[in-house]
Amino acid sequence: MTALPPRILATAEAEALMQRLTSMHGPLMFHQSGGCCDGSAPMCFPRGEFKVGAQDVLLGHVAGDIPVWIGAAQFEYWRHTQVTIDVVPGRGAGMSLESPEGVRFIVRSRIFDDAENARREAAGDPPHGDDFPG
Repeated sequence: MTALPPRILATAEAEALMQRLTSMHGPLMFHQSGGCCDGSAPMCFPRGEFKVGAQDVLLGHVAGDIPVWIGAAQFEYWRHTQVTIDVVPGRGAGMSLESPEGVRFIVRSRIFDDAENARREAAGDPPHGDDFPG
């Protein structure tokens, strides 16, 4: 059986920044914005600072154990897409932890090919926030 293609990845540069932010702020989490505040940007928070809702979808983990969540409505648009978190120069949203560093996280994406999409769909939906008690 071929492994499922991951829904979420991160570039080496983004992972290096995540490690630096973890050393400064402790464990991290991401929530993929659906257009509020900074467009459609991945927002980085200390883990637990952003309240994950019952409808949020866990895309997976990056940089080892950093969870990446997305709202259910946004997930429906992106369910056939592999998302990669990257980092570029410039300031993003003031709420995201990287903002004072003079860089911002962005997402790059690609559509799963037909075979990958079929395997992903057969595996079912990823966990939602209500799958993780309080």
